[in-house]
Order: sequence, then structure tokens, then C-alpha cells
Amino acid sequence: MEQRNDHPGSGGLERVSRRGFLAGAATLGVGTLGGCLASSASTVSVLSAGSLASAFEERVGSTFEEATDFGFQGTYYGSRAVMRLVEDGQRRPDVVVSADAELLRERLQPTLADWDVVFATNALVIAYNPETDIGARLADGEPWHAVLAAADGRIARTDPDLDPLGYRAIQLFDLAESYYDEPGLAGALRANTVIEPEEPQLLAAVESGERAAAVAYRNMAHDWDVPSVELPPELNFADPGLADHYATATYTTEDGTSLPGRPIRYNATVPANAEHPEAGRRFVRLLAERPAPLRESGLVVPDGVPKGHGDVPDGVLP
Repeated sequence: MEQRNDHPGSGGLERVSRRGFLAGAATLGVGTLGGCLASSASTVSVLSAGSLASAFEERVGSTFEEATDFGFQGTYYGSRAVMRLVEDGQRRPDVVVSADAELLRERLQPTLADWDVVFATNALVIAYNPETDIGARLADGEPWHAVLAAADGRIARTDPDLDPLGYRAIQLFDLAESYYDEPGLAGALRANTVIEPEEPQLLAAVESGERAAAVAYRNMAHDWDVPSVELPPELNFADPGLADHYATATYTTEDGTSLPGRPIRYNATVPANAEHPEAGRRFVRLLAERPAPLRESGLVVPDGVPKGHGDVPDGVLP
């Protein structure tokens, strides 16, 4: 049975003061800050993947407010939880943002949306605290998979049934077993990791030393200013040219959904039932035409991005 480092709450996070954002998530627990999205004609409401919380709160939101007549309010969950909230009608955001482009398309299109824009990419890393024994070994260059396989529950990952980072961690373990030709490695890595259900809390536990390391996105290590081990392209889900290779690793959720490994691509759309679709389209356009705040947050905007999919409205793509 998988170990879980459970906290009360739903795993969502409303906007707090921008400088206190990460500290607040770490000390309060993101579930305690959950609430309803703002309903104001002058504010865009964004329901987003939790791995973008710092990027949106620290840079993108303020850039949007300065460039338009709209305010910004973000709420953050794992991407699978985001899709469920929208599908069930519990939330009616102006913008939906996913850390897995295909997940958004499978869950929301064509019923609730008929287009999206891919605006950034990312990579998996092993973030660590160098003041722990495990972190010191990683800093010394010991193979990450050997260190984590003997870590005895001191490594964190997120819930694979809530967000793509969680199921990509499981897929990473499966790919690593084949890549390093070590039978049983995937099971050992899975058994020696603990689930942190709230994605924005993941690296708070690493920074504090509660956990020695975590499977994280590169931009999250950047957010928290913690060191990380870079993974080879065959394992980091960053190279679209290796899409077929990533797809050889799958994760089946508790509800029976089979999720293949896919390159990390963030996409955004404006749902058909958005209360303020104009504000939503303006926000997606900003994501598409202003890569600097994303890059400053540790994300990657490669050649060929932004890229539209479906019937993208006029004026959204620059």
C-alpha cells in the first residue's frame, strides 16, 4: 500500500500576498485557504495546475494586471482535480490551465471547450535538501535511483490520482527500471516514496528537511531555490521527440483510467460557460505572447510554442 502524507482540505490554493505565497502554503497547508473563485467583471478567474502557482502569483498575474484593465485571481489544484471541478460544475473559471495538454483535451473537449493553446513546457527533476544525508549523497553525484531506492520513505511525490506530476513520478520509476536495467527498481522507488497530496506543499517539506528529496518539476525547484538532480531526456518527459518512448510507461488511476506517459506541455483554454470569456481570452493571449515571466519562473518556452489546437478564437494567438 502506498504511503500518504495526508493533510486536511481539498488541495486547492487561493491567492495570498505574492511575497508570502510560498511561505503561506508551507505553514498553513494549502487546503485551509480554499474558497470560491472571484465573480467580478473586472477580474479574470484562473483555475490552474498547482505547479504554476508561484509563476502566476509572483509574475504572470501582475504582468496581466499591468497590461490590461483586469485584475487577476488564481486558484490551484492538481490538474486532474481541476478537470473534475470544471466537469462537475463546482467551478466556473474564466481560464483553465493544465500541466498535461492531452488531459485537458480528453476531459473538457468538445463539451466544455473546443480549443486550447500550449504555452510552456517543463521537465522532471529530483529536488533535494543538501543538509540531509540523502541530499548530501545526491549532491556528491551518487546515482539518484540508487539513493532513492534505499531512502525508506524520506522521498516525496504527489498523488497520481490528482495531478500529472504524481502519475509522471510513477511513470518515471517504470522507465528508470528499463533505462538502468535494474529489475525491481520501480517497485523499490514506489515503496520508498510518500505521497504529499498537496502539490504546492511538496517542496516545503524538502526545504524544511521533513523530506530529504522529492520528484518535482524543474520550475518548482527554481521557485523554492533548492538544488536538484537533472534527469536524462529519456526520463524527464521534456523531449517531444521521445513521446513514443514516454508512452511505454502507463499509470492506471483508482477509477480505472489508463494514462500513458506524455511530454510535459502546459495548455490553457476558456471554458464555454466562463462568466467573463473576454477576460479569459486576454489572459490566454498574454500567456502566448509574453514568455519572459514564464522563463523567469523556470519554465521553458521552446521553438514552436505557443501552439494552438482546435478552433482558437481570433486575437488569442499573437
